[in-house]
Amino acid sequence: MTRLLKRRQFLQGTIGAAVGIGLSNLKAQAHRFHGSNEYIEALVIGSGFGGGVASLRLGEAGIETIVLERGRRWTITDAGNTFSPYDKPDGRAAYLNPTSLFFNAGTPIDIYTGILSGKIAVGNSVSALNGAGVGGTSLVYGGITYQPPERFFYQVFPRSINYSQLDTIYYPRARSILKATPIPDDILQSPYYLASSIFLEQAAKAGLKTRKIPIAVDWDIVRQEIAGQKKPSIILGQYYYGVESGAKNSVDRNYLKMAEETGYVEIRPLHVVTAINEVRDGLYQVVCNQINEQGKVLAQKHLICRYLFLAAGSIGTTELLLTAREEGTLPRLSNQIGFGWGTNADSVTTVISNRQTNPTYGTPGVVAIEHFDNPIAPVLLEPFPVPSVPQGAAIILGQEITKPEGYFTYNASSKSTDLFWPSTSPNNQKLAKAIQYTYQLINQANGTSLASPPDFSSTGHPLGGAVIGQVCDTYGQVYGYRNLFIVDGSLMPACSACVNPSLTIAALAERSMDRFLNDIGRHSRR
Repeated sequence: MTRLLKRRQFLQGTIGAAVGIGLSNLKAQAHRFHGSNEYIEALVIGSGFGGGVASLRLGEAGIETIVLERGRRWTITDAGNTFSPYDKPDGRAAYLNPTSLFFNAGTPIDIYTGILSGKIAVGNSVSALNGAGVGGTSLVYGGITYQPPERFFYQVFPRSINYSQLDTIYYPRARSILKATPIPDDILQSPYYLASSIFLEQAAKAGLKTRKIPIAVDWDIVRQEIAGQKKPSIILGQYYYGVESGAKNSVDRNYLKMAEETGYVEIRPLHVVTAINEVRDGLYQVVCNQINEQGKVLAQKHLICRYLFLAAGSIGTTELLLTAREEGTLPRLSNQIGFGWGTNADSVTTVISNRQTNPTYGTPGVVAIEHFDNPIAPVLLEPFPVPSVPQGAAIILGQEITKPEGYFTYNASSKSTDLFWPSTSPNNQKLAKAIQYTYQLINQANGTSLASPPDFSSTGHPLGGAVIGQVCDTYGQVYGYRNLFIVDGSLMPACSACVNPSLTIAALAERSMDRFLNDIGRHSRR
């Protein structure tokens, strides 16, 4: 049987019968809503961790799926010129923004669909950064795949999520596809990871617990970088704008690649979703603009889908849902849309010592201090390289368990959203004291000091806005809307239990997709 015939039978038969409507009827209904509608069985908005998981599992199930991604596809070339350099950022560094957002922030650049996007909270209390492109935020993350301890997991997530099931099935499944493994000792002991080695020494002197973290990096390619056989990228700390050597196992290189290989998944880059409408119970119309790499709208498109998966990230998914509710296209959405947002308590601190540190080299988070018995609040610290940091310094990323105190509002006059974050709330002040306490232990034991207090003004881990138990159930099913699902960080209440969130986003998405496919399988057997 040909794949095309199998697709036709699937679309017209099994699932169509389950919901009591045939493909021909769906196409006829689609024509009623803008004659140019395109019909697809499943639609995924966003291509990061959640979108990657959803697209792969849909493809494996033989469900025709389109993935809409606002950014471009970043194909690594042998010439090693795919991404923007740190020292002279260009349009590739930021998504449709006139200036760079992170390193050399504020540098004028050409308007281009670059790799890093951001949103600044009202009052400039925090800036939230995420990725743009096929692979989503995995393009700009450090590859850190950190599983939270059970006791912290249940400080954030409801008990109705079985942690043991995540621990034995879904966390290992995600790690295996991302190919996340701890840094080998020979690489850790190289000069490129000197800051991480020093970090371990300092922790030992302070009596603090440390561990190696699984990292989604191909360590053999890193060895090739060290040997001069690949363009030096990872070893020089060049990973926030993408890794020229191909060492980073971003989602476009595993989940999405595997999804496309099923033959049932099509990824459409440079498609910006602007609206979601309910066509009828369980059917959705998605409106999007196809753009060029400079952001010019080339065409507006309308797609009708039976199954809609939102994976545009905490900011993107929240904004789409909040807009849909306020503009009346999804009027039954919860009044909790936009609430429960947070920063994962991200902070950045510069630690000063009197020794060589090589602070611009290597990858972040290969080792961590787990000060989980901090008497004020649990603290996680991870060294990460930053360009232009002088010898003798080291940059440390801190994470804690923050409360879901941030929120979005809809601005009807501008048809946009505003983000609010109470940076000086009592809980955030408590977290600042907790991390200062940990640094005090390190400094006293090592004779180091802080260049300035921990800086909480930016986050690379924006979470929440469409939170579990308020907007959707624990499997991401949106309350009040059949066949509408959330599979990204927007369903996580402000933090991911004192660790980096990518692995938990992927694991929860894997769990959600298992339930979804089991449910439609039960329907098809009736």
